[in-house]
Amino acid sequence: MMISVLQAKIHAATVTDANLEYEGSITIDSTLLEASGLLAHQQVHVYNITNGHRFETYIIQGERDSGAITINGAAAHLAGHGDRVIIAAYAQIDADAAPSWVPTRVFVDDDNRPKPLAD
Repeated sequence: MMISVLQAKIHAATVTDANLEYEGSITIDSTLLEASGLLAHQQVHVYNITNGHRFETYIIQGERDSGAITINGAAAHLAGHGDRVIIAAYAQIDADAAPSWVPTRVFVDDDNRPKPLAD
């Protein structure tokens, strides 16, 4: 049996821009993508800590070390500049592997730079 588990998340990132006039997606700083293991065009869930809205979209790779978290297209109605969001992706794994599964977690500072994980 296969089950869904958290693959990776970027926790409490700050939205740096929202662009209604775009085809849709979320632009994420490529440094954060590398730290999280998330990929361009991958589906993600976005949970808005600020207002409670949730939506799904796909990733566009942003400029390295820019701190960019840009909400594009219709989702810009659900998250705007300054909102805090959690960006999460899920994966299917064999249920037998689930007890030892450890997702990748990236916590960020106020400038969307990765912070070391506390043990």
